Amino acid sequence: MDVRYEWRAPFDNAAVNALHADGFDHALLDLDWWNQVERHSLGWVCALEADRLIGFVNVAWDGGAHAFVVDTVVDRARRHAGVGRGLLDVATRESRAAGCDWLHVDFEEELREFYVGACGFAPTSAGLIALR
Repeated sequence: MDVRYEWRAPFDNAAVNALHADGFDHALLDLDWWNQVERHSLGWVCALEADRLIGFVNVAWDGGAHAFVVDTVVDRARRHAGVGRGLLDVATRESRAAGCDWLHVDFEEELREFYVGACGFAPTSAGLIALR
């Protein structure tokens, strides 16, 4: 089946919550994703197979030169089929079109090959403070 990628596509909160819970292996939450991304994000990308949400990425930003990839998630059954790469390709293109100079991502080490190898991110030094 063909995968369709849509920038700033309408979506159902329940679908994103289910995808996120499955993809990040946590309990199903009832978050208002729509309100969050509408208020705080440059955009987001939905990957759809027919009308079923199979991938999602949020692109937060600082209102200027910096965009940030967060919450990249692909349905477990569709992983390793290029869906994540498709999400990031659209996020990169649209961040560039919006005038951003930089697209940032942080990730756990096991995802290095995906972000650096498959998606073309350059490794950088960064800092982090654990708040919880």
